[in-house]
Amino acid sequence: MTTTSADTKRPGGARVAVQRFGSFLSNMILPNIAAFIAWGIVTMFFIPAGFTPNESLAELVGPMITYLLPLLIANQGGRLIYDTRGGVVASIATVGVIVGTDIPMFLGAMIMGPLAAWLMKQVDRIWEGKVKAGFEMLVNNFSAGILGFGLAIVGYLAFGPVVEWLSNALEAAVDWLVALSLLPLLSILVEPGKVLFLNNAINHGVFTPIGTQQASETGKSILFLVEANPGPGLGILLAFTFFGIGMARATAPAAIIIQFFGGIHEIYFPYVLMKPLLIVAAIAGGMTGVATNVLFNSGLRAPAAPGSIIAVIAQTASDSYVGVILSVVLSAGVSFLVAAIILRASRKRDLAREGAGDLSAAIAQTEANKGKESGVLHNLQADVAAAGGALLAEGEEAAFERKPIHTIVFACDAGMGSSAMGATVLRNKIKKAGIDSVDVTNKAIANLTDDVDLVITHQDLTDRARRQSPNALHVSVDNFMNSPKYDEIVHLLESEGVR
Repeated sequence: MTTTSADTKRPGGARVAVQRFGSFLSNMILPNIAAFIAWGIVTMFFIPAGFTPNESLAELVGPMITYLLPLLIANQGGRLIYDTRGGVVASIATVGVIVGTDIPMFLGAMIMGPLAAWLMKQVDRIWEGKVKAGFEMLVNNFSAGILGFGLAIVGYLAFGPVVEWLSNALEAAVDWLVALSLLPLLSILVEPGKVLFLNNAINHGVFTPIGTQQASETGKSILFLVEANPGPGLGILLAFTFFGIGMARATAPAAIIIQFFGGIHEIYFPYVLMKPLLIVAAIAGGMTGVATNVLFNSGLRAPAAPGSIIAVIAQTASDSYVGVILSVVLSAGVSFLVAAIILRASRKRDLAREGAGDLSAAIAQTEANKGKESGVLHNLQADVAAAGGALLAEGEEAAFERKPIHTIVFACDAGMGSSAMGATVLRNKIKKAGIDSVDVTNKAIANLTDDVDLVITHQDLTDRARRQSPNALHVSVDNFMNSPKYDEIVHLLESEGVR
């Protein structure tokens, strides 16, 4: 895959703003998904409608959703703004919001947490460098405690009631859509938003908090499956498996495993981008899945993250298995039929076109839309390398030789998903080379520190990573799953005698 300069690929305007906002929301929610899953398991077993009702253990449900989950979100949001100090003040302030309302305060935590941390950061700047030696700890502790106290009072008296009204308004809007059978229309926005990476603000900013609130009241929510349903993507990939051509058809079966079972939906986005009319298939499949869940009144207990069929089934409410399974099957079936018609109708024209079925351009466009890596297409390494995948840029090898490599970090917006798989790929290559002293991890760019030796990012994110870790060596890649630069990195480690 030919490397394109970051300047020509970087999108601008409102889309970038929404992507960044959605990324920030994701970074608050995704690291805490394990807590949502734990809460879902507790409800699965111990509430009166659970598999093993237990009145005593069911008492865990209320405190977890009322206090634990919002405070974890607030703490994470505060850390993103102002590290540990921001997280502490964010948690203190959010307690006031929680106590001042009668509903789970997810939206309140997502707003108050970052706001409190930002205010703490501004307050610290007032007397930065002005505190006499020996009084730093006193000033730091009391300033954080006093600000947290004040924000908790404001949250209790004013902020909490306002956010509660907003939460109720959003839930009423969802109920209105359900009552008028209009909820499936959300797919018209959500499915194109997924392909363009504009869905995080809606999914993590609206669906997850409102869905969790609904689940706490009724034991389930349909909103958890509006975006996470793996059916539409499965149907499109199946259509390419049977009716696609070239590289697209060859890679589709492996992509199905990653998308359907691994829950990495972005792997099917290049297939849609290479033939944009397929967005109709995704919308039709998404609407079918939502309509099925509305018809059967089915839903999940907690968010399915990632959107794997395994996570979906694990979080399905006890009375919703038929509806949820049908929503996945029918959405996959509808998207498959629509995609198959589109692919068959254009098959002769595609076969006559030079380079038909080549996913390289579509993958590049996916990366441009996302603003970071989309490289989860399996079994493309040989094809990408044959197409001229760029190795280390000029000067990078010299940079390696200037500094021993002991710690390597893959960094992306959320620090999960594709970057985690990229870390696994390089870790396995290093292990096969007999190198045991190099630590390979993955994390969000916002959490990068300046004590790492090498940072690997998608080329559109390298500048941001450099600002976080200016003294580290930086390597840009096009595709986290199969970049040829990994072999070059291993070779350089071997040449340094690292073992």
